[in-house]
Amino acid sequence: MNWTLEVVVVPVSDVDRAKAFYADQLGFHVDHDTRGHDGLRIVQLTPPGSGCSVVIGQGMGPGMAPGSLRGLQLVVPDIHKAHAQLVERGVQVSDVQVLGENPGPVAEPLDNVGFVFFNDPDGNGWAVQQISLRG
Repeated sequence: MNWTLEVVVVPVSDVDRAKAFYADQLGFHVDHDTRGHDGLRIVQLTPPGSGCSVVIGQGMGPGMAPGSLRGLQLVVPDIHKAHAQLVERGVQVSDVQVLGENPGPVAEPLDNVGFVFFNDPDGNGWAVQQISLRG
């Protein structure tokens, strides 16, 4: 049986500001922006090519404090291209960093070990890792 991770809830303080950041600056696709009763609002966004989406919203019940989520990770085939795209879109992103050493030979020296880091407007922490080929 396959178990797939489909959604991660990201706690934010301002849904419109977060939606603009994820859609306009990161380029995530807005799957839906649903409003319900009693102030309920759920916005689902998906990174290009991803099988997992993020959900931001309000009125979803008690949860994590805005900005408290860390360790979210995106994977790209070219970390330098991803870095340039984030900078071009106005995201405050770290320089490309090499973390550790590859356990064996790889086609691209930054595979597995090339990263950049950024936070969303609330401070939720994201990493972007280079993996150009999957075995």
